[in-house]
Amino acid sequence: MRPLLNSAFSLSLMAGALLAGTSPGYAAEETEATLNAYAAGYLAGFTCSAVFNGKKEMDAIRRDELTGIYPLIAERVNALEPEINREEQWVRVSYDNGQRARISVWRPRLGCVDLPVGATLADRVHLANPFAGAIAPGADNGQPWSDQQPATMTSSQQQALNEVVAQAFTKKYGSGTRTSAVFIATPEHILAERYQPGFTAVTPQRTWSVAKSIGASVIGAAVWQRLVETEAPAQLANWSHPLDPRRQITLEHLLHMASGLDSNKAGNRTDRVYMGGGLVSDTATETALEVAPGSRWKYANNDTLLALRTLRERFATLDGYLQFPYQALLDKIGMQHTYLETDWQGDFILSSQVWTTARDLGRLGVLHLNRGEWYGEQVLPSDWLTYISTPAPAQPPENAPAYGAQWWLYNERFPELPNDTIAARGNRGQFLLIIPSENLVIVRRGYDLAGEPGFNEHDFTRDVLKALASE
Repeated sequence: MRPLLNSAFSLSLMAGALLAGTSPGYAAEETEATLNAYAAGYLAGFTCSAVFNGKKEMDAIRRDELTGIYPLIAERVNALEPEINREEQWVRVSYDNGQRARISVWRPRLGCVDLPVGATLADRVHLANPFAGAIAPGADNGQPWSDQQPATMTSSQQQALNEVVAQAFTKKYGSGTRTSAVFIATPEHILAERYQPGFTAVTPQRTWSVAKSIGASVIGAAVWQRLVETEAPAQLANWSHPLDPRRQITLEHLLHMASGLDSNKAGNRTDRVYMGGGLVSDTATETALEVAPGSRWKYANNDTLLALRTLRERFATLDGYLQFPYQALLDKIGMQHTYLETDWQGDFILSSQVWTTARDLGRLGVLHLNRGEWYGEQVLPSDWLTYISTPAPAQPPENAPAYGAQWWLYNERFPELPNDTIAARGNRGQFLLIIPSENLVIVRRGYDLAGEPGFNEHDFTRDVLKALASE
């Protein structure tokens, strides 16, 4: 049986972080001024991140980040030209015949932040910068993996696996696929690793909605440190009035994509935050309930943003919050080439705007396989893998993977994969799959084309498992 992973429904979910799967009529509600600002913001933000996070040149940025994107803004983006200041580390894009400009500014470790419409370069002094002066990351240290191949892996298995990986860089797994990286590992060994020309083990790219699962891991670290409880109400300041029914929303509801909040027709449409220079606090926290919390599953970027906003409101200072994911998670497991980007008031946009490498995603997978432990230190609760892998009470339709806590579940709905397979999935073909029963992590990165069949991670994972089981 071939799962319906390339249906219109699942494509809209996979695109989740931003734009795919949205009806054209819905986009038509935007004014010309807003669309122009979106296009300029998109170009400024992606160019900034690709240049200063990814160390890419403009020709590669146009090839990868700026082609095959959402049709609503694609033509407008291609008509604009970014101004890149490498010394001061910002990008500016003028639009509306030079009357206006959008600006994106890079900060150490935090990557790029898009300033609001109307902001000038002088305004960047108001941005929080808790990692000022941080040294840029160097080569990947290869930990926790051994340089030696596992003795249990035969030459025929290695050959079969190499053939499957090579096919991932063709159109075998989807006509719209453009693979940039494949990384397959156990906690001890790298079994396969390959990159497109120009990419290396330290080349980050945007995760899109894979960021949601990274965000859930940050929440897991906060649970371990007893900063939050999943069963407790979110208790956001905006929802504090005694008559506000949103006081019933728990952190768990948000992790399960079951807040019940109005997230417009397509819950993956958060354009004003993603490329409009808007704020999490002005968008995600202001929507009203549509249904009772916990009664409906709906894929919504806002639920992820609100889960992290819940954590932020537990901190006394903004700098303390911005440093927490790095001190509590990323630095502990060696995710040194990972950038968690924020809005201009310091809310992490952990529904999409993370730039990281295939190896760093592999490390996150290994942490989960190790039940939250890293070199003898507990980073996540020991039962966190069980928690995120448990199906939420409200579930997606049956032609898609099931859902846990910000992770997709390939359980009995997909009999060709082990029932304990979970995945982080993102737009343009970003995948991190964890298979505890096989002690295996599979990462695929790409720049798949909007509107065409994307990378079928189910079939690829099935073929990887067959290769590893070959005689």
